Amino acid sequence: MGSANGSMLGAITGVRFNNLRGDLYGGVTAAIVALPLALAFGVASGVGAIAGLYGAIFVGLFAALFGGTNTQVSGPTGPMTVVMASIFTHFADRPALAFTTVMLGGALQIAFGVLKLGRYVAFVPFTVISGFMSGIGCIIIAIEVAPLFGHEASKHGVLNAIEMIPAAVSNPNWDATIVGLATLAIVCFTPKAIARIVPSPLIALIVGTLAVVFFLGGAPVIGEIPTGLPTPHVPHITLGTFSQILMSAFILALLGTIDSLLTSLIADNVTGTHHNSDKELIGQGIGNVVAGLFGGIPGAGATMRTMVNIRAGGRTALSGTIHALVLLALVAGLAPLAEKIPLAVLAGILLKVGYDIIDWDYLKRLKGDDITGIAVMVTVLVLTVLVDLIMAVGVGIIMASMLSAARMSDEQVKNLLVIGKDWESVPMTDVDRAVLASAKGRIMLVHFNGAFSFCSAKRITLAVPDFQDEKAIVIDCSDQTSFDTSSVMAIDALVQRALSQNVAVIVAGAGNDAVSHLEAMRVLDDVPAENRLPTRTQALKRAAELAADLAA
Repeated sequence: MGSANGSMLGAITGVRFNNLRGDLYGGVTAAIVALPLALAFGVASGVGAIAGLYGAIFVGLFAALFGGTNTQVSGPTGPMTVVMASIFTHFADRPALAFTTVMLGGALQIAFGVLKLGRYVAFVPFTVISGFMSGIGCIIIAIEVAPLFGHEASKHGVLNAIEMIPAAVSNPNWDATIVGLATLAIVCFTPKAIARIVPSPLIALIVGTLAVVFFLGGAPVIGEIPTGLPTPHVPHITLGTFSQILMSAFILALLGTIDSLLTSLIADNVTGTHHNSDKELIGQGIGNVVAGLFGGIPGAGATMRTMVNIRAGGRTALSGTIHALVLLALVAGLAPLAEKIPLAVLAGILLKVGYDIIDWDYLKRLKGDDITGIAVMVTVLVLTVLVDLIMAVGVGIIMASMLSAARMSDEQVKNLLVIGKDWESVPMTDVDRAVLASAKGRIMLVHFNGAFSFCSAKRITLAVPDFQDEKAIVIDCSDQTSFDTSSVMAIDALVQRALSQNVAVIVAGAGNDAVSHLEAMRVLDDVPAENRLPTRTQALKRAAELAADLAA
């Protein structure tokens, strides 16, 4: 009976007990790594250190229970924190709306999973992701410089944070600066052999806190942290505020989706498993809804914490669950100790996080990329840092799509063969050649073969020259499987042009999906049924008859 209950639990949540020792060690180790990061991300978001812990607990717990990647550990991440900071700044006078945005973002993630949209994340261009991530890294660095030198972090956006840097550096709080620089040195230069046993952020957290408690008391610290269970934040949406929060929620959902599924792919590569993208999105969405409900910041699959879990032996969703429960226990028992953590320590940890988020791998390859890829990446990076996160993603996707469409247009038009008086130089069957020869240039053949889309729709009509001596046109779709709507309308324009000039229209490929689509879209309403034939040879013979009649 117990085995049956365990199997049912595993089927619903992914939690299994066949790797108990590895999952226990993986979950505890991941929680130790997550603790300083959650505190740091909470402070960086502007909501508070406890909000970072709540985000780590709730997103980590529910993403593990209901997600589709067994080894994934979820919680606040740099990109999600930066977006949340922007949202919290925008709704500073109405914090309920900020948490409602987090909940709506989670609900959108659930919808993505239910609608099975996970696989479409792969269609977001790499250059957009690279530029956005590098921009996020730059924002984190810009925001954390002032706290590193003992000053309050900017509450007025990244531009203000950049403006504050000269004053912060020239007028440091020396206690905070010493602790912050020491933290930065620890997280950057701790030997890997030691970091495998005790994560460098935790070492920095302990050393920095002890230094402030006993020697450097002038450094600002986190201060009072609420204890006990969090109070629910009732969702607050009106028609007037819905449009304000919808786009921000969509960016949270999209970014959380990309962040989580990329981490899932990394976990698959390391463990040799295959995650369920749509189930993962549902789990992440549930986690973010609950996090927003209880005042936590949003989260996603966290690559570093996931890799720590895997290396420590975690192999099932039990490890992610244990990670969240350990953090919950720490919140309940160690909150008074966390109040003494210096803000400069958290800034030092986040400066390293920001540096790691920047896509240095792509930046090293930048010289070898084509100008279009560089343009998209740099545009997204600059807009992310200096203008707006939402605009950066939107502009980047539009730019990349348009540049990609231009390249696809060139390739697609190569699949369009227009044969007029130059039929002798085109490979074809002897029968077709003989028909065209007998027509003496009075037939134009337009052959479609391959992918045609909105990218090439305009060029379809431009590729077909004006009619001169031609009396019939054969639109050959015998090798074509499908058209998109833009291509269909381009063919409609071609048909109408031919008919307006008293040129007979004959269609080859009758009965296949491509021609059926043309018929369904009423493109062939003015083309008689006897002019719709299955093969090109039949269509050419019919065209020859009509051309002869029209020429007489």
